[in-house]
Amino acid sequence: MHSTIRSLPLCIVALTFFSNFCFGGARHFTFLYETTTSAPGSIEFENWVTLQTGNPNDKRFSEFDFRHEFEFGITDRFQLSLYVADWIYQTGFADRTSGFAYSASAVEAIYNLTNPVIDPVGISIYEEIKIGDRLVESESKLIAQKNFGPVMIAYNATLEAVWKGNGLEEQEGEFQQALGASYELSPSLSAGLEMLHEFIFPKWDSNEHTQNFFIGPNLSVRRDRWFATVSALAQATQTADEPDWQVRTIVGFGF
Repeated sequence: MHSTIRSLPLCIVALTFFSNFCFGGARHFTFLYETTTSAPGSIEFENWVTLQTGNPNDKRFSEFDFRHEFEFGITDRFQLSLYVADWIYQTGFADRTSGFAYSASAVEAIYNLTNPVIDPVGISIYEEIKIGDRLVESESKLIAQKNFGPVMIAYNATLEAVWKGNGLEEQEGEFQQALGASYELSPSLSAGLEMLHEFIFPKWDSNEHTQNFFIGPNLSVRRDRWFATVSALAQATQTADEPDWQVRTIVGFGF
């Protein structure tokens, strides 16, 4: 079972490499969104794999988060996405059962306001509604981006509200800031850095908040038919209940 899970990201990458679909866009980051949207009438399919691993209470835990997403270009500024299924595989948690579990499905909308190349700064707004097993989540995001020739700088500010548990009685808030830079080494290869700063508020109580900071490199490879982007972020705040490492891979193709 464990060997099968470890091979899944490689299988997804391999399938994407040999697909015959034409690709319509690419991601330079995995923990940040860019302001650009899909072309009108285009459809893109993305697969996400995120590994989170840590060592709380002297016991190693691992969690794989999977996402399968379709993106639809509606206009030259508006994009809709459907998360068909988010699901997880987890092991090593003292208070959770190891194995597979369905997490949620979601609808996401992005509207682009300004262009990151010709305008002083590119701006987009984002909204996501997620519904799952004893889970409802709302995520609002402000996306900013500026391109300086081969250099791309992106910033995301995110406010997230979560209701979970039986009757959705458990509430949690999160404010997140993310900053990333990517340098285009060639038309098909970019490398850069991503930083993630989180404030988590159980029951929306600011006196009990947890603060986390993650930082690490990214690499993006793209051709006219596919792309693959990977980021590896290490925790710098040493929060016991948070992962020490988050490694995310997104591979996609369009038609």
